[in-house]
Amino acid sequence: MSNEPLADVRDMYMAHTMFRREIGLASALIRGVADGDVERAAIVADHMQLVDTVLHHHHEGEDEHLWHRLLDRAGADAEPVVQVMAEQHGAIDKLLDEVRTELALWRDSADPVQGEALAESVTRLHERLVEHLAVEEEKALPLIGKHITAAEWGQMIAASAADVAPERMPLIFGLMAYEADPGTVRDIVASMPPEVGSVIGDLAAEAFVAHAQRVHGTATPERVGGAQ
Repeated sequence: MSNEPLADVRDMYMAHTMFRREIGLASALIRGVADGDVERAAIVADHMQLVDTVLHHHHEGEDEHLWHRLLDRAGADAEPVVQVMAEQHGAIDKLLDEVRTELALWRDSADPVQGEALAESVTRLHERLVEHLAVEEEKALPLIGKHITAAEWGQMIAASAADVAPERMPLIFGLMAYEADPGTVRDIVASMPPEVGSVIGDLAAEAFVAHAQRVHGTATPERVGGAQ
């Protein structure tokens, strides 16, 4: 490993910013659905399920590909960090299960009482997730940048995307790239296999604009900012 290039973790910051923004805006989207408007509820629910899918694969990839390597290579420096990551992932998983159950009920009814319960659960999820992402950025990402190779990082990204329909990838990348530094976006696209990067680079912004108009009613939803 000593001579291998190390992971470029900037795409992790891109993903984190997307999670903060989209989950942070979700409660207002839910509360904005009129009583009985199941068509609009389905649009919001589909969006939330997409973000949920990305978050699930994001955490699953970290659990399977990163933490055991950090423990092997960083030893005592990694132990408390990995323990906190595992505990926080577990707590977030429980909140996600709660949100999924409530989302399914609300999606079919657009009932405002169910919607309010869902919005409150999403707010709790957002609060816990923001806390987790801050700790990960402060404690885990510096260790990852020192001890995980670019090849291992690429394996994690590939595994995380394996179950995602290819036609969804431009939108997912567009969601992550919306607030990112353009130079970072260019570097990340350039690091992809050419047949993948060319497609994503051409379609991501267009896919994001169409999706944001449908979900948020604007091509420029509120930005939350974040390190890149």
